[in-house]
Amino acid sequence: MRSKQLQVKLICLYDPKSTVAEAYRTLRTNIQFAGVDRQIKTLMVTSAGPGEGKTTTVTNLAIAMAQSGKKVILVDGDLRKPTIHNTFYISNRLGLTNLLTGQAEFVKVVHRIPELPLDVIPAGSIPPNPADFLGSQPMQRLIASLREEYEMVLVDTPPILPVTDGQLLASYIDGVLLVLGCNKVQIDHARKAIALLKHVGANVIGSVLNNKKEKGRNSYHYRYYAED
Repeated sequence: MRSKQLQVKLICLYDPKSTVAEAYRTLRTNIQFAGVDRQIKTLMVTSAGPGEGKTTTVTNLAIAMAQSGKKVILVDGDLRKPTIHNTFYISNRLGLTNLLTGQAEFVKVVHRIPELPLDVIPAGSIPPNPADFLGSQPMQRLIASLREEYEMVLVDTPPILPVTDGQLLASYIDGVLLVLGCNKVQIDHARKAIALLKHVGANVIGSVLNNKKEKGRNSYHYRYYAED
């Protein structure tokens, strides 16, 4: 039996008719249109700072994309505080780091989520040098391989401002989605995060304003903003 907290986190799965789930489907559509000039098959989801909801956003976006019939894989690239394995109740004994170091084969680290046509790679063993993993040649080769195998590859990463992990990944991925927590992130921090991403040549396709409550309602409200 899934906990109520988990059902809230995976709202696209457990409450697909809700307004929040519909907002994720709108986000899914906007991402598809963002790839008119440059196809978006690999997408990194990050935030400016911690606690802004990037992991909840990427997991629900992955579910929404899988529900549309796409072949989707979700990779936990947050090698500092990984949580995706907890969200989907899967083992984190073997994962991304074990795959990149040759300690495990792909079939041993990928998990199929029973309720969905969705594959998930957890983070695996936490390394002492997370940034080196996301910027490595093995990681670049993995992303290129997944891009050929799947219709959409989603990667969760640590926040941009505290560490460089996300910038390294963003330099060779199709697109970046920045999650901003309403009443949490400062405007100058959001601008600095975007500047850091663009400095490495990242294709920042837009931002999600997270945890904005609609007036007179208790539900969360998600919006998509395309960058100029």
